[in-house]
Amino acid sequence: MGSLSSILPIVIYILLIIFLVVAIIIGIKLILALNKIDALVDDVTAKVKTLDRVFSVIDFASDKVAVLGETIISRVGALISKIFKRKMKDLEEDEDE
Repeated sequence: MGSLSSILPIVIYILLIIFLVVAIIIGIKLILALNKIDALVDDVTAKVKTLDRVFSVIDFASDKVAVLGETIISRVGALISKIFKRKMKDLEEDEDE
């Protein structure tokens, strides 16, 4: 029993030293992995910024097409409305006679 109480703390200290070394190695590997991930995120951010310009051009073009479409639709609607008003006036004049 006496030898066990003197050997057990030595075994625990050795296991703690091994655990500390393993934790340091894992920490270093995690730091390296985070550096690689940071570089990857920076690369993706740069590529997204270049695509942002393309999307802004597409957005501008789609806005112009929408304005053009609304203009054409409003003019066609006004023309159709004018035609139906003429027909209604002609029908009213025919009824009056």
